[in-house]
Amino acid sequence: MVSFRREKYVPHGGPDGGNGGRGGDVVLRADTSLTTLYDLRYRKHCYAENGRPGGSKDCTGANGKHFIIRVPAGTQVFDDETGHLIVDLVDDGQEFIVAHGGQGGRGNASFATPSRRTPEYAQTGVAGSELEVRLELKLLADVGLVGLPNAGKSTLISRISGAKPKVADYPFTTLVPNLGVVQVDVDRTYVVADMPGLIEGAAEGAGLGHQFLRHIERTGLFIILVTQDLDPERNASQDYLVLRDELKRYDVNLTERPFLVVLSQCDRPDVLEQLGDLKAVVGETTQVVAVSSVTGLGLAEFKKAVADRLLDTGKWGGR
Repeated sequence: MVSFRREKYVPHGGPDGGNGGRGGDVVLRADTSLTTLYDLRYRKHCYAENGRPGGSKDCTGANGKHFIIRVPAGTQVFDDETGHLIVDLVDDGQEFIVAHGGQGGRGNASFATPSRRTPEYAQTGVAGSELEVRLELKLLADVGLVGLPNAGKSTLISRISGAKPKVADYPFTTLVPNLGVVQVDVDRTYVVADMPGLIEGAAEGAGLGHQFLRHIERTGLFIILVTQDLDPERNASQDYLVLRDELKRYDVNLTERPFLVVLSQCDRPDVLEQLGDLKAVVGETTQVVAVSSVTGLGLAEFKKAVADRLLDTGKWGGR
C-alpha cells in the first residue's frame, strides 16, 4: 500500500504503507480414512486464498488460507503435461505443496531512506504458481487377489474378512477394488485387495481388470485364484497360465513377486479333481491351497499360509 501519516502535531509524518500478505498454498494431504478419489471427480479447479493488501500505519495484510485437498494414501501426483511423477503420497498425514502461493508486495514504508523520505510507490505482489496435475490411486494392501471373472474372489474375501463386496453368479460383479482386513490370530492381521476379474488380453485393455492392474503393483504378495470353469474347454491349470501371462505382459516385474495359488470352489467334485494337475503346472516351489468359501474348507490354512508367506518374504505392508 502507498500511504502517508496524517496526524495532528506530526507535520512530517512520512510513509506508512504496509506490505501485502502472502498467498495461500494448495496442499495435498494423504488420509487413510479415504479410499477413493471420487470426491475430486467433479472438482476441476482448486484455488487457495489470496493474501490481503497491506494497510496504513505499517499494517501488513493477512496471509491467505491454504487450500487442503484430502486424498487417499497411495495417491500418485503426475504433471498432466509431461507425465512426470511429482510425488507419491503413501503415509497417513503426508503433505505436499502442489502449488505455492504468491509473495506479498512491499508497501512504500519499506522504500523510505534518508535520501528518499517520501516514496510514492509500492511493489506489487508476485503471482502464485499454477499447475495442472493428474491424480492416480494405487491401493496400499499387503495381498492382491487376482483371478478370472466368477472365480470366487468376492466370496472368498467376504469369508476371510469383514468386507462386504457384491456377490452374484454373473461376470464382473466387482467393478471397484475391495479391501478387507484379515485377522489371523491375536498379533497378525493383513489387508487383502480384491481386484475386478481379469480376462485374456487385460494388459492391452480388454475387460475391466486392466483399469485396476496398477493397484496390485504395491502389494507384497499375490494370490492367484483359479477354479474349474463351467466351460468344459477351460480348466484351472489353463486359467493359472492365462493370469500369469497377463501379469507378465502388464509388468514383467510382477511375475517376480512372491505368490500363492488358491483353487477355489473345492466343494465341487469336478474342481477337486483339478488339484493334482494344477500342482504339477505350478511347480513344487509354490504352495497351492484348496479352499471352499461355501463350506469353509481350507480357509484357516489359507489365512495362515498367507501370513507366513508375508513374514518370510518381509513384504508386510505392501509398500
